[in-house]
Amino acid sequence: MPGDKSLRFGLAPERAFFPTGSSELASQKEIVLVHSSDLHVDDGYTARQWGGDGNRPLRAVLDVATGLDADIVLLTGDTFEHNRLPETLLEETLRILGDAGREIVVLPGNHDPATDDSVWHRGGLHEPDNVHILGITHRHTVTFPEHDLEIWGRAHRDYEDMVPLAKPRRRKARWHIVLAHGHYEAKPDPKSTLRPSWLISADEIHATEADYVALGHWNTPKRVAGRKARAYYSGSPDLAGTVNHVRLTSKGVQVGKAPVILED
Repeated sequence: MPGDKSLRFGLAPERAFFPTGSSELASQKEIVLVHSSDLHVDDGYTARQWGGDGNRPLRAVLDVATGLDADIVLLTGDTFEHNRLPETLLEETLRILGDAGREIVVLPGNHDPATDDSVWHRGGLHEPDNVHILGITHRHTVTFPEHDLEIWGRAHRDYEDMVPLAKPRRRKARWHIVLAHGHYEAKPDPKSTLRPSWLISADEIHATEADYVALGHWNTPKRVAGRKARAYYSGSPDLAGTVNHVRLTSKGVQVGKAPVILED
């Protein structure tokens, strides 16, 4: 089970617990992650694409995770199209997440920020024990002691500009995974008035010292920040046609792609 989930109904200081010998045990077991983003679950555009099933991209990603026997699914922003979705849709989403059979770590993005009236609160999406929502159930970090693994990220909390990788957490576990939702520019000009919001720079990615940086906000998959950084956009499942398949092994981190089947 993951670390502290006492934040379910309010944010509190984070803590991590790593049992004696956890690093040795974790180093012997391969950890499988599935990384996706920008699913845009809704009752409008996405639903019309998939015969009225606005949750189809989510089902498809979790189907891939099941096929790969993934330990953890990472959803890095814009899981939902917006925060005004109806309760009936969210009830279905809640069932899908709760029945996934694996841990799911979610980072709210610019379309579905962690506001008080967000889908995360209204839909009770924080309720299943296997669902961990940064900014809702955990302030910034989810820990998985059995894997000697930590996952850190800054959720979008409103619709204003923010710095996704501000003040990164220092490594406290064998495996350090970082989530971020925003627009990558290698060397952005912060003084420019004609720049995108939610910027992520190469220097900020390198400063995380993460084993893998799971990015969201771009609809196509791409590796960024150079070969020294394992920083990847997964792309949206419908446009990319894939998810990122990440393996944490005794020999290091291996990143590949796995196809997503959206058609019935």
